[in-house]
Amino acid sequence: MADTAHLSHEDRSRLTRSAAYASTTVAALLLTMKIYAAWRTGSAAMLGSLADTALDIVASLSTLVGVWVASQPADHNHRFGHGKAEALAALVQVLLISISAVGIAARAIQQWLGGVRPQEAETGIVVSVIALAATFALLAWQRHVIHRTRSVAIRTDHVHYQSDVLLNLGVIAALALDRWTGFSGADPLFALGIAGWLAWNAFQASREAVDNLMDKEWPIEKRERLLEVIRDTPGLEGVHDLRTRTSGDRDFAQFHVWVDGNMTVRKAHDVMDRIEAQLQAEFPGTEFLIHPDPEGLRDEGAFASMDLLKTGPDPELSLPTEAKP
Repeated sequence: MADTAHLSHEDRSRLTRSAAYASTTVAALLLTMKIYAAWRTGSAAMLGSLADTALDIVASLSTLVGVWVASQPADHNHRFGHGKAEALAALVQVLLISISAVGIAARAIQQWLGGVRPQEAETGIVVSVIALAATFALLAWQRHVIHRTRSVAIRTDHVHYQSDVLLNLGVIAALALDRWTGFSGADPLFALGIAGWLAWNAFQASREAVDNLMDKEWPIEKRERLLEVIRDTPGLEGVHDLRTRTSGDRDFAQFHVWVDGNMTVRKAHDVMDRIEAQLQAEFPGTEFLIHPDPEGLRDEGAFASMDLLKTGPDPELSLPTEAKP
């Protein structure tokens, strides 16, 4: 988190765009080579790899658009920024990965039933080895960008290209087995395995994007840490109505604090300033919204107004409202 906090908005935008440009360039290079290899070999596994790479280009372009939109500063109509554009781009990629998986599986079954075998296996193997080298280089750069930026879109793109490693290894194994062992079912069998792997990755990659779009709460450990940081703040009598969410690379938290009802507005403001300073040191880059209440005042209709530091039957709801020292 510290690396992310020290990045300026411009540096983060530059890094995420560089990863998206690299992804698009690699996908275009591999597409050209795989068109040739699929034409020469007639391999279902290679055709599946080609289809996946074609979708990689569309996915990478969607990532590029997503990170560009997310990098735009908050404006009059988007006061919380544009971070969710990354999650939307990630969902586009999930959809494309799913389409790719279905297409590869259908082609593999058709080829298996028709008894079609690949030709010129050596060509397909050479192309797949080159594709592996280019993919490993891209993955290394994406890991660096993800570590620095926590970009949801780049992380999903990274998952996609991780599956490409297995995909290319599968193509090499299928062609090698067919060419040198005579196992005629290797090509469609590996293609089906690749399709299943892509489908699983699509499901996994969708979860974080959906959580981001649905404003899922922070993990319970992170929320408990927030309360621990401010527990002993002088003048703080309690905390309630804690709500948290994540949008792109930015975290948001809002909550009410109880203070002495006889405290002046200035003193109450000083208490909140101390709380915010403590939280910014622990959660840099997070936007906090803190509202003061006279001690004991509670919105009985608020869902999140359960006692925050008391244990409840549901561990997800055992989080807080009372934080007295």
